[in-house]
Amino acid sequence: MDTTQLAVRAGTPVAADPRRWKALVLLCTANFMVILDSQIVILGLPSIARDLGMTPAGAQWVIGANLVTFGGLLLLGGRASDLLGRRRMFIAGTALFVVVSLLSGLAWSAEVMVVARALHGVSAALMAPTALSILTTTFPEGAERNKALAGWSGVGGIGATAGLLVGGGLTSGLGWEWIFYVNVPVALVMLALAPVLLNESHDRERRRGYDVAGAVTSTAALVLIVYAVVEAPKAGWLSGQTIGLAAAAVALLVVFVAVERRSAAPLVPLRILRSPALVGGNLVTVLLGMLAVGLSVTISQYAQQLLGYTPLEFGVKQAVMPVMAFVGAYAGQAAVTRWGYRPVAAISVVLMGVGALLLTGVSPGGGYVQDILPGLLVFGPGLGAGTVAASAAALAGVAERESGLASGFNTAAFQIGGALGVAVVSTVMVAQAAGPDPAAAFPAAFTACVVFAAAGLALALLLLRRSARR
Repeated sequence: MDTTQLAVRAGTPVAADPRRWKALVLLCTANFMVILDSQIVILGLPSIARDLGMTPAGAQWVIGANLVTFGGLLLLGGRASDLLGRRRMFIAGTALFVVVSLLSGLAWSAEVMVVARALHGVSAALMAPTALSILTTTFPEGAERNKALAGWSGVGGIGATAGLLVGGGLTSGLGWEWIFYVNVPVALVMLALAPVLLNESHDRERRRGYDVAGAVTSTAALVLIVYAVVEAPKAGWLSGQTIGLAAAAVALLVVFVAVERRSAAPLVPLRILRSPALVGGNLVTVLLGMLAVGLSVTISQYAQQLLGYTPLEFGVKQAVMPVMAFVGAYAGQAAVTRWGYRPVAAISVVLMGVGALLLTGVSPGGGYVQDILPGLLVFGPGLGAGTVAASAAALAGVAERESGLASGFNTAAFQIGGALGVAVVSTVMVAQAAGPDPAAAFPAAFTACVVFAAAGLALALLLLRRSARR
């Protein structure tokens, strides 16, 4: 227990850390870099595959390897920060990020590249939930935390667009190696500032014990879930591979629950799952991830395949969505502070659903202003406000000693949702493209996003009933 906690228990007023807003800039930078790196690779993938002699299936694992390790290790990374120290794990993840960025840029074979991207997922699984955990322990629940979460969410959206813009420019100008080298100086600055701006904190009341069985079973289950989802469009949703992987993941989760019930020092204290806000917030986050990533993938393919935009042109035109998401995030944090997270989450998914509905009217002969812009203008604010509301719900009332675990849950929820969203819209587009009207694939995929929004609205109304104004 740190001195702040002791002072609170003693009833002594605690002065706010004057470094907290500078620390927020550092933490948001970490989130920005994790998302930027994931997006920037998408544009560099064709050049990487060509230079390293990768097959189309092998090239997809440049992205898939990162998804599997990132999604699979988030829960473990978040809990490790609670036990071993949040600042310490943040620094460790950032240091590994520097190493794997250099290794990715220097990759001399397809195998080295895939291994480097898998290790990048490990570094991101340490950085992202640990940074969010430090944010929640630095800013008390209420207005200040909501503002901090708005910055976190808004910067994440900007990172996604910056990846499209920077990736196209670097790949065309300097070569694909530089989409990885650009990470190094920023990460080195983060390493230098972390000991200065971030306080160390961890669960000092908990005896230093490690739930090895819980860590192995939960991580293996998450890896199998992500792998099954990533491979489902190619293997088939009802194929033996997909069903077998899903069944194995469920079996591991059952074993995990049994292990946690008997463990003296469980990785996940099961009582934390009794919180309706935590469960509801994370389930809504899954749907937000499905919407955000599923719609982004669909609109990217529509703009480049049917409208003929270059990656750089699309990145510039699509930038309106993260800008509106940033605006929505700050409006959303004020609304959450005043009205609670249930109404804000509900209104947000409605806006996202309406934005997706507007995009169902796209056509091969369409244009940016009439077909794309209206949907982005409506979808963006919903995404920003919804992310703040869902995160605020998922992290509300969580004890500081378990903030890393709760942050791991929330980050994993969005990543798993994103993987699901890509898998579903990809399946819909492939099925429609094989029919008499291949161009119908894009309206069908946007319709799937409308269905995601309807499910998100139902979850927000049913599971966030107990949210209260803060």
